[in-house]
Amino acid sequence: MVNHTQSTNTVSLESYGIKNAKVRYQLSSDELHAITIEKGQGVESSTGALAVNTGEFTGRSPLDRFIVKDEVTKDRVWWGNINIPFDADKFDKLYDKVTNYLSEKEVFVRDSYACAEEAYRLNIRVITEFPWSNMFANNMFLRPTAEELKDFTPEWTIVNAPSFMAVPDEDGTRQHNFAILNFTKKIALIGGTGYTGEIKKGIFSALNFILPVYKNTLPMHCSANVGKEGDTAIFFGLSGTGKTTLSTDPDRSLIGDDEHGWTSENTVFNFEGGCYAKVINLSQEQEPEIFGAIKKGAILENVIMNDKGEVDFADTSITQNTRVSYPIHHIDNIKVPSMGTNPKNIFFLTADAFGVLPPISKLTPGQAAYHFISGYTAKVAGTEAGIDEPLPSFSACFGAPFMPLHPTEYAEMLSAKMKETGVQVWLINTGWTGGPYGVGSRMKLKYTRAMITAAMDGSLEEANKDGYHTHSVFGVQQPKVCPNVPSEVLSPRQTWNNDEGYYKTANQLANSFNENFKKFADNANDEILAGAPKVV
Repeated sequence: MVNHTQSTNTVSLESYGIKNAKVRYQLSSDELHAITIEKGQGVESSTGALAVNTGEFTGRSPLDRFIVKDEVTKDRVWWGNINIPFDADKFDKLYDKVTNYLSEKEVFVRDSYACAEEAYRLNIRVITEFPWSNMFANNMFLRPTAEELKDFTPEWTIVNAPSFMAVPDEDGTRQHNFAILNFTKKIALIGGTGYTGEIKKGIFSALNFILPVYKNTLPMHCSANVGKEGDTAIFFGLSGTGKTTLSTDPDRSLIGDDEHGWTSENTVFNFEGGCYAKVINLSQEQEPEIFGAIKKGAILENVIMNDKGEVDFADTSITQNTRVSYPIHHIDNIKVPSMGTNPKNIFFLTADAFGVLPPISKLTPGQAAYHFISGYTAKVAGTEAGIDEPLPSFSACFGAPFMPLHPTEYAEMLSAKMKETGVQVWLINTGWTGGPYGVGSRMKLKYTRAMITAAMDGSLEEANKDGYHTHSVFGVQQPKVCPNVPSEVLSPRQTWNNDEGYYKTANQLANSFNENFKKFADNANDEILAGAPKVV
C-alpha cells in the first residue's frame, strides 16, 4: 500500500466562520491515536486499536436527520419521516452557532475524498471537534497522497461538533442532536452526537442524491467483491444478514463492504477507504479477517475491555451496536484500486425468521426491483426491547435512511442495469429453515456459501438446466438441486414437514410485503408491481 505521509501544510478556517482556532491539519492516524489517549478520550486495546466511547448516542438517530429544503431539493427529495425537511434560514443560523462554538478551540481538519473512480471523485474537508472523529474520517474516506494535497480543493464540508447542543425551540431541531445536509451549500452539519457513523452516512446520503441526479450512476448500500476472472458480485443486505461475512471470501478480492456506485460504463466503485463493521460476538474463528483488522489504526466503539485491554465482544452492556472502523488495507485480500467491472451476480440477503423464503432463488428484473424496494429482513426476539416473536422489517433499497430520492427511482435504475448487462439477481435467505424462529434452525453458513459459489461459477444453472421450481406464493425460481447442498434444504416447504403451517405463515409474510409496498405502489411501474407475492 502507498504510505500516505502527513502534510506539513495547514489551512485557515476563517472562511468557514471558525475564527482563531488552533488548527491541527491532516494529522496521521498515530498522532490522532496518541492525542485521544493524552486527552483521556480513549484507551488502547491489547491489540493496539484505539477504544472510545461515543457517549449518549451509540447509533444513528434517524428522526434527527434533516435535509435543507430549497431550490435544489424541494422537487427532487422524497420528503417524509425519512427525509425530514429543514428550513434554509434556520440552517444558516445553526451553522453560525456551531462555527462560533468551534472558534478559539483546538480543531482537527482532514482533507479526503469519496469515490475510488476518478471521474466521480468527491473532495471532502472534515472539521472535527474531537481527534478520534478525525481519525475515523481518515479510516473511512479515501486518503489523498501528499502530492494530491498540494492543490486540493474541497467540494463538500463536514462540520462535526459532538459537544454542541442545539436548543430545539430556537434552532428548529427535534432535540439537542442533529445531522443536516445542505445540498446548495454542500455542507453536512453534525452536532450533539459523538456517534461516528453520522460522518460517513452523511456523505453516503449526499452521494445517493448526487450520483443518480447528476451522474446517471446507481448508488448502492452494498458490499462487493471480484473473482479471479474479473467478475464482480454485489451483496445487498440489512444488519445481521451476513453482508460482510459473505462478501469476505478468501478466493475473491474485496472491493468494499458497505457503499458503492455502479456507473453507466458498468464499473462498480467503492465510495470509501475503510470498513465499519459490527463486532458483537466477534470471534477469530468465525470472522478471522475482521478480527485481524483490529490493530493499531483501528477504532473500537463502545466495547467493554478488561484491565489488560482485552475486549469482551459478547458484552453489550453499552450497546448492541458495538463497532470497529479500520482502513481497508487492514484486510489482506483487497482490490486495488477499489473498483470492479463486469458485474455478473447480485445477491439480496435476508434473514427470514419466518422460515418461508427459499435459501436461494432466482429473480426476474421485476421481482428484483420489487424486493429491492422492499428491503426485507426480520427482527427476532431479543434484538430490540419488546420483541418476543419474529417481526418483518423493511428498509427500502436496503438502506432507506440514506436515500433522498423515492425508492422506485433507484429500483428502476437497477432493473435497467439488469437488462442492459444480463446480471442475475438472487434472493438469499440466511435466516431460518425447518420452521420459524423458535422452531426451526438458522441456515448453515457452509450451505449458504456453497449456494453463492454455485450461483457465481455457473454450476447452479447447469444443475437446474431442466428448470427451476416456481414458488407458489412468492413466484421466485427455486432450484431443485445445488452442488454441495442437500436437496431437501432447497425447499422450505419440505423442511417444515407441515404444509398447512408453512402456507399459513407464507401467506402472512406475503401480506406483510404487500402492506408495506402500498406506500410505493403509485410510483411503481407494472413490471415492478408484477413482482409482488400472491396470497394463495
